[in-house]
Amino acid sequence: MAVTGLLLLELGLYASSFICGIIAAASITVVQGEFGGRCMLYGLVNYSQTADLIGVQSSSSPSLCYFVSAISILVAVVCFSLSLYWLYTLCFDSVITRERMWMNVIVAVCGVFLFFLLVTGCMLKIGRDSLCSSVTQHVHNITRCEEAQTRKWVSPFKGDWFYNRLHRAETAVWVNFFFWLIIGVLVIIQRRQSAGSRVNTGGYGGPAGGLFGEPGATASETEPIFNSPPRPQ
Repeated sequence: MAVTGLLLLELGLYASSFICGIIAAASITVVQGEFGGRCMLYGLVNYSQTADLIGVQSSSSPSLCYFVSAISILVAVVCFSLSLYWLYTLCFDSVITRERMWMNVIVAVCGVFLFFLLVTGCMLKIGRDSLCSSVTQHVHNITRCEEAQTRKWVSPFKGDWFYNRLHRAETAVWVNFFFWLIIGVLVIIQRRQSAGSRVNTGGYGGPAGGLFGEPGATASETEPIFNSPPRPQ
């Protein structure tokens, strides 16, 4: 695949990652808003059998949900910026070049994002499972967590679609994780292709035939130094 093809694939992954980041952040924010600003990850519920209402016994610190949303928004902003940059480059630049330094920066950013997406994905998975475990244990006649979405909650809490939204946020984070894994592989491939093309054209920073890539130091110029005639006896 040509370098332009790899760039187009990378651009598509940036756009897809942007959408995943927006979905994850929006889903977490909506659930938090429906529960009065509380973060329901790792939360506990109680149940009033007489009133047939589900209440919130305890919740996590709101900063936990803020952290998950902030990571998703940060990834979305970076992906949006990179998408705009490469769209402009592909549309208006006749020659597409990628500096090795900036490819190294993308690889570093990729490593950082993979770490934080892994952390947030695990937080969403374990936090949602903990909440669902409390729901199935305390609420009568419920065997699955999504069944609590059809039950009434203590005002002002709204449990409509809370499970689906948390599951959607978790799925978006894990899809985003694999997108950035593929992006890292693509950038590494392009970096190796760039290094190979430089070697084939005479080394790093010099013309073909140059000595260690230095301009003006060709084989014909260095021949008198290395192949000097023998001294007369």
